Amino acid sequence: MAPSGTTLRFLVRAPLEAMRDFVFPTTGPGYLDLGAVTPLLRQAAKQWLADYVELFEGGSQLGEPDIAAVRVSLPSDPSFQTYEAALAQVTGPPLPEDTALPWRQASLDVLFEYSIADANAEFSIRPAFAHLGLRTMTVLRFRPAGKPERAYQYLGDPGLVRLDPRWHQAAGRFVILGAEHILDGFDHLLFLLGLIIPFRRIGALVTVITAFTVAHSITLIASATGLAPNALWFPPLIETLIALSVVFMAIENAVGAKAERRWLIAFGFGLVHGFGFSFALRDTLQFAGSHLVTSLLSFNVGVEIGQLVVVAAAVPVLNFLFRRVVSERVGIVVVSILLGHTAWHWMTQRGAELWQYQWTVPILDGGGWVGLLRWLTLTAIIGGAAWLLREVFTRLARRRADLASTGGAS
Repeated sequence: MAPSGTTLRFLVRAPLEAMRDFVFPTTGPGYLDLGAVTPLLRQAAKQWLADYVELFEGGSQLGEPDIAAVRVSLPSDPSFQTYEAALAQVTGPPLPEDTALPWRQASLDVLFEYSIADANAEFSIRPAFAHLGLRTMTVLRFRPAGKPERAYQYLGDPGLVRLDPRWHQAAGRFVILGAEHILDGFDHLLFLLGLIIPFRRIGALVTVITAFTVAHSITLIASATGLAPNALWFPPLIETLIALSVVFMAIENAVGAKAERRWLIAFGFGLVHGFGFSFALRDTLQFAGSHLVTSLLSFNVGVEIGQLVVVAAAVPVLNFLFRRVVSERVGIVVVSILLGHTAWHWMTQRGAELWQYQWTVPILDGGGWVGLLRWLTLTAIIGGAAWLLREVFTRLARRRADLASTGGAS
């Protein structure tokens, strides 16, 4: 897709087989009748492609496009790797009518042209091509006027995509993504609930939530910037450890949690959960445009907003239950058993999947040493953050103790 002058050209290639309402004319043993199929190609392009795309210039939706060209292409045709080659392919001569092309292997190439006011405007797109199949992958390339080409790859329908977003647009999108992820992540929510069940006072909540936030922020940013391993076993390992964190928290709550070490547990497991957050972020960072750092921080802000919403809703409910329904100690044990039971099933299932991967000792060649150096750097950052948190929490505890003793003496 590329804007130029007062026209935005949008080139699309899709499998002809995906246009399921059409019976395309064939000859012989299922070869596409290239001489008779052209009128149907325009109808298919309108009904299956143009009607499922919304394009915006600034905040205004563009009108209906003109179908400037359509053609059938071979499955081996590589022209859509670049904009220039794709444009030449679609506007070039059609395949010879005697080409023996099975219709299920054919691709439909279309050139849509939209009228625009300014090629340098901000453009957005809401593509909805997921209807073309049970599982669809789309590669979208955008060539803004006078700027480098941007490429996107996504599964299903991505919603509204700002093709060259401003920093505040990217920030808003990623704040929402972060909040949605923590609220949709059932295992993260159970861990957070287990973390706060025994300690619902403001001082204790601030301590454990701060430690959890700092820890997952470190590994989230580290993973998003390429510091995490890219081995196939790493995501299932993290998912297994996330389930283990819920089980551990449930056991500790049941046997008796200690307030003085809860922040350290929150910090340790927060590192694991940060990697889990990053898996959801990897596929969406492509929509950040040139605002990578802003988007990372905004996603983290969204996660924190989601956490605060959960804590603000959970604490009053727990306090009510422990005052009116069941005693606090019994209630903590019962809720913890329910959390642990759920997480135990996750852990065993994910652990079984993890066990299927082959584990190999990394080779310390040039790339191996670079990876080791990155991990040492990340370890140093984690160690420094843990030390700093310990100092801050220790001083705050001493200050509270001094205030309490002063108040008692007076």
